[in-house]
Amino acid sequence: MNVNDTKRERKIYKVTIMGGIANAILLIFKFVAGFLGHSSAMIADAVHSLSDFFTDIVILIFVKISNKPADKNHGYGHGKFETLATFIIGVVLLAVGIMIFWSGASKIFMSIKGIELEQPGMLAFWAAIVSIIVKEAIARYTIINGRRLNSKAVEANAWHHRSDALSSVGAAAGIAGAIFLGPKWRILDPLAAVVVSIFILIMAVKFLISCISEFMEHSLSEDIENEIINTVMSFEFVKNVHNLRTRKIGNGIAMDMHVVMDGDLSLEKSHQYTKDIENLLRSRFGDKSFIYLHVEPSKKD
Repeated sequence: MNVNDTKRERKIYKVTIMGGIANAILLIFKFVAGFLGHSSAMIADAVHSLSDFFTDIVILIFVKISNKPADKNHGYGHGKFETLATFIIGVVLLAVGIMIFWSGASKIFMSIKGIELEQPGMLAFWAAIVSIIVKEAIARYTIINGRRLNSKAVEANAWHHRSDALSSVGAAAGIAGAIFLGPKWRILDPLAAVVVSIFILIMAVKFLISCISEFMEHSLSEDIENEIINTVMSFEFVKNVHNLRTRKIGNGIAMDMHVVMDGDLSLEKSHQYTKDIENLLRSRFGDKSFIYLHVEPSKKD
């Protein structure tokens, strides 16, 4: 592992551990507030924080593995483990969303049948307000660092933090309505949980689709592929580029292509040119890029 990889791993650990500590404190606080405050929305919100804590642990485990250098059995490195971490986060989000939806929908059905729901207490309301402030702060801090570190797993975790903040917004609104608008409006507490669960499910599906696409070796976007071609064609000695193939590997990318050069070039010269192309591509797409160039001689008229 080189120095840059070690620094990246340490920064990811720092960001994740800070989020994990905050999650541990919040989930205990919200569970207590939910049970003592008789709020299904707050209990659902606490479960969501528990899933956040779980995903922090997943990040810590898989980032360590994904930063290991290439070896005999993993010629392309271990970057896909970071994709696997993101996939696990997506699965957890999906499960949490379904669970919150089911719990809230059950309470709504009970209310429709005429069963009076318990009025949530002010402790649950203030717990939601505290959660909104703390989780949004953590989300912003995490997503900024996730982009700086080029880590999809950290970015996914940042959105998990934000989904928890949004969950708390919905919980706060539902709890406030159930407290201040009277018995007939206590249905707002579970209704808030259901609305938030839908947003969580949408986010989970987006993460899972992205990960599945990467696992299935989906090509990079057309814009990125065009940028790769234009980068290679910027050299005067390159006549043409074709058979470009690309894919994502963790926080890096792999590309291979056929590069057409003058057929009269010596083997030593064409080798030096390919090194120049590789260096420029790595400077633009990252040091972890896997680049394979097949040199072809241009056809003479």
